[in-house]
Amino acid sequence: MENAEEDPPSSAVMLDQASFSQVIFNNVEKFYIPGGDVTCYYVFTQQFAPRRKDWIGIFKVGWKTTREYYTFMWVALPSDPSAKQQEVQFRAYYLPKDDEYYQFCYVDQDGMVRGASIPFQFRPESEEDILIVTTKVKVEETEQHKKELCQENQELRARCAHLEGQNSAAQAELRRKQEELETLQSVRKRLEQESEEQKTRWDSERLQLKEQDRKLRSENEQLGASVAELRSQLLSQEREMEELVRRDEKKTEQLQHLENGNKQLCLSLTEKREQQQKLEQALEEMRLREAAALKTQADLMDENLDLSRRLGENKVLSDSLQGEKNLLERENDLLRKESCRLLSYQRLNFDSLLPRAPAWNQEGKDPNPGLVFGNPYSGTQERSSPGPVRCPAPLRGPQVPKTFRPLSVPRLHGADVGWKQRVTLSPGASEERQQAQGHSRMCLICNKTFAETEKQIFEDHVFCHYLDQTQDPVLETQAQHL
Repeated sequence: MENAEEDPPSSAVMLDQASFSQVIFNNVEKFYIPGGDVTCYYVFTQQFAPRRKDWIGIFKVGWKTTREYYTFMWVALPSDPSAKQQEVQFRAYYLPKDDEYYQFCYVDQDGMVRGASIPFQFRPESEEDILIVTTKVKVEETEQHKKELCQENQELRARCAHLEGQNSAAQAELRRKQEELETLQSVRKRLEQESEEQKTRWDSERLQLKEQDRKLRSENEQLGASVAELRSQLLSQEREMEELVRRDEKKTEQLQHLENGNKQLCLSLTEKREQQQKLEQALEEMRLREAAALKTQADLMDENLDLSRRLGENKVLSDSLQGEKNLLERENDLLRKESCRLLSYQRLNFDSLLPRAPAWNQEGKDPNPGLVFGNPYSGTQERSSPGPVRCPAPLRGPQVPKTFRPLSVPRLHGADVGWKQRVTLSPGASEERQQAQGHSRMCLICNKTFAETEKQIFEDHVFCHYLDQTQDPVLETQAQHL
């Protein structure tokens, strides 16, 4: 049961301090059958607000304090404030087993009684509750009579409840008066006992005072002898006191001087504190600037790392480009050497390979106006018998074309093989003819001219000469020398 786990709050308050009208119990039967659960119905008035530790107990009629409960149940706070009627159920196991009169009492968490029900009993049904078999007419009459009796019973119950309320109030008032009387009697007894004790204490104190008076008289006589001595000592102490007063005045002057110095020190300390505050503010500003500088430095370091990374990449690229440049320079040097060798070779063999003057020179017609002395290779393509082909001597002085790029035989099929543009410096050529020759390509082997836009055809033509030359042993030997 709940009261076995935790006892409800109770008090020994008098009945006159209770308010029985703040909680009203309704539907209370005159008797309840033993062995069954009992449901208690109650209603809160507007002047009362329930709390968490409130409880309802079953008290035997005639109780005096709230500690005299037989059993109790905790009150649940209403979930719906607008609901008027509440209920709590008592288990049959914890209910009384005798046929004495009991009543419900509502006790708040302060131990104050806020409501009480009419008395009731726990007893079985009486012999009056008998089943009667009768006719329908009698049943109707009985029902009508029962309704009248029920109405009368309700009126009597209301009157009885009112009278029981008055009776309860009268009993409560009587109990209150009895408790007051008992309280007054106990107070009177306590006061009488205290009076006796006080009288005894006063007698003992009077005897003690007499003994003390005797002792004080003897001590007074002894003190009278010592007064003279004390007076002499008092005089000497007065002189010492005067000396102490003079010293105290000197100490006071020194203290005043120290106070003035202390005031000055306080003023200087205040100034120092102000200066310290200014310095702290300046230090805080410097810290902020330092933080900003550190942030800027970090950004610059990040940017520097990025630039270093880019510089490394550019350095790697520069090294690769420098290597390519060195390779091109070495290749250019080789080409220059080959060009010099080819020019010297042409100078040596020009006279032996020079053919007879062609017929076009006698007639005054120049089929190759781009060359001053004609095509030195024109006779090599029309020889009657297969034999070694001799290359003519290279042109000397102003006869060498400006756009001539001497290449070795294995490089004749490159991207820029042969002569790029046919440009000659013939003194008798007209300006229009020289301009037309400047935008054409001419093969120096067969004197065939190609337009500027026919670069691929020109390169294929030169490559065909290369294939023809590789079949001739003499030209192959010369190509190997080149």
